[in-house]
Amino acid sequence: MSACAGTRRLTRLLALAALVFGAAGCANVPSGGQVLSGRPAERAERVDDPYVRLIPVKPRPGWGPAEIVSGFLAASASFDDGHKVAKMYLGGQTSWNPGLRPSVTVLASRVTDPHVVKATADQATVRITGEELGTITADGQYTASPRELDATFQLAKTPQGVWRIIGLPGDEKSGLLLTKDDVERAMRTVNLFFFAPDRHTLVPNGIFLPVANREALPTQLVQALLAGPTSWLAGAVDSAFPKGTRLRRSVQIDKDVAIVDLSKEARGGDIDRMSAQLSWTMRQLSEIKQWRLRIDGETVAPDDMDATQFVSAWDGNSPDGQMPDDGVHQSAYVVGPSGFLGNLQDDRAQPVVTGLAGRLSRPAVAPGYEEVAGLSADASQVLLAAPVTGAPTLHVLLTAHKGARFTAPSWSHDGTLWVVESRKDASWLWVRRPGKAPVRAAHWGLGGREVLAFRVARDGVRAAVIARVDDRPQVQLGRIVRGLDDSLDVGSFLPVSSELQDAVDLAWRDYGTLAVLGRAKRDSQTLPFLMPISGSAITSLGVGSLGEPRTIAAAPGAPILIGTRSSGRDQICRQRSPSNSYSPWICPTPGKDPGYPR
Repeated sequence: MSACAGTRRLTRLLALAALVFGAAGCANVPSGGQVLSGRPAERAERVDDPYVRLIPVKPRPGWGPAEIVSGFLAASASFDDGHKVAKMYLGGQTSWNPGLRPSVTVLASRVTDPHVVKATADQATVRITGEELGTITADGQYTASPRELDATFQLAKTPQGVWRIIGLPGDEKSGLLLTKDDVERAMRTVNLFFFAPDRHTLVPNGIFLPVANREALPTQLVQALLAGPTSWLAGAVDSAFPKGTRLRRSVQIDKDVAIVDLSKEARGGDIDRMSAQLSWTMRQLSEIKQWRLRIDGETVAPDDMDATQFVSAWDGNSPDGQMPDDGVHQSAYVVGPSGFLGNLQDDRAQPVVTGLAGRLSRPAVAPGYEEVAGLSADASQVLLAAPVTGAPTLHVLLTAHKGARFTAPSWSHDGTLWVVESRKDASWLWVRRPGKAPVRAAHWGLGGREVLAFRVARDGVRAAVIARVDDRPQVQLGRIVRGLDDSLDVGSFLPVSSELQDAVDLAWRDYGTLAVLGRAKRDSQTLPFLMPISGSAITSLGVGSLGEPRTIAAAPGAPILIGTRSSGRDQICRQRSPSNSYSPWICPTPGKDPGYPR
């Protein structure tokens, strides 16, 4: 049999496997971007997609070196029995063992044309090339790294006369080379939850988790939680589980009740805080309606509660903050047409702040409604007014250096004000804590770039930005680490998605989704999009004309608002039916710069 014929037969076998098992759901590996957090638990249908096994093809005696490499790459996508079949392609002296949570290089598509670049009667070198999208580390974090893959395998004939791999790219410690489709079938995007420095607010940490079988997923999820945050988020968050805490046995599910039995080390932890982390992490699995926490075999929490209580018992720890008791979200603030700061009620802006303070550009209302910050008309100054009523005194908080301007101010839930001073080749992050003077952050990861927007998440640990990269605005996500001396390290910024270009403005819709103004690659105009920070596909928002969208505002459970300019007039637009993503845009309110209080 010729090498080409053998390759065609292998391709047909792999294609058949793809047809049989192609019904699996998508893990949403992006075509380019940084995966840091999965969907919010209440909307994370991906975790519950059925697990579909891939049955790998064992090596055939007549296969040549190129076919052996192709078969090995295909078999690597099966996690069954510790990659048992993939190991059949290796020589006896090769100790490759990727483990239960391997590192992964993600490729755009299957390598279909491995070719021999050097060969003797019993030795061969096979080269593969392809399009690399990114990497998944052993702790489950995906990072985009688009580039061309060029790797080689070393093969030799065994005493039985069959070809086997004796040398892998990157040595025997190398992980897996999997396609985007492989990852979508064999892995799940899940959120682990850890505490912000306030020891109350939970912060989602999204990871890709290999699934050997669906029944083991609850155990894998708890084990991943006990292992702690990814390297990206470590240092910024805290876990209530004491060091060394482990599962004594697999998570047992009796009907819809999960039993989590932890080792004796957990006795040193706070039961309620550990329960909050477990509740938010496990509620992603639909088969779990209740759970029991045991330590060294003894049940410690929770007290008897029904399924409804299980879901809501730790809502106060939500990364999005607590909703008002009446369930109605705070109304937005806008700059009115006659120069006032108004509260948006029934599509009308009711004046709240007047005088000079009412003419603030890009106003942001602080938690507790005690202060309002904004910019001067040319964005060269950060201005502050208090209280948020009447005609308060306006004073200058910061003045930009020559050639620089400020981003719209952003508040975190603890009353800290954040704003970036930026010019084309540099930027500085300014932080003003309650009752103190503004200072520059000690460590700022975007100091050499122009920053167009900066928004702190409601958990106070993550920040979304629009930074200029290669002369194009790009949405990125970073983390905020607080030092023991109260210093700040704001950095590790990585791209969220490559689908959107020319981003203009952004806001946090909820803890897993950004609302962004920008252009998709085929668009000719700026439009609103929802961008999951998991890196999964962006979705357009609403239909109809919006004029020239300039600013966007969002908050959990609240309508997304857009400040636009049309026919020479400033208008505030909203969807006719905010709960319907495809609802048309209407622009009934004169005004600009909408924003929700933090």
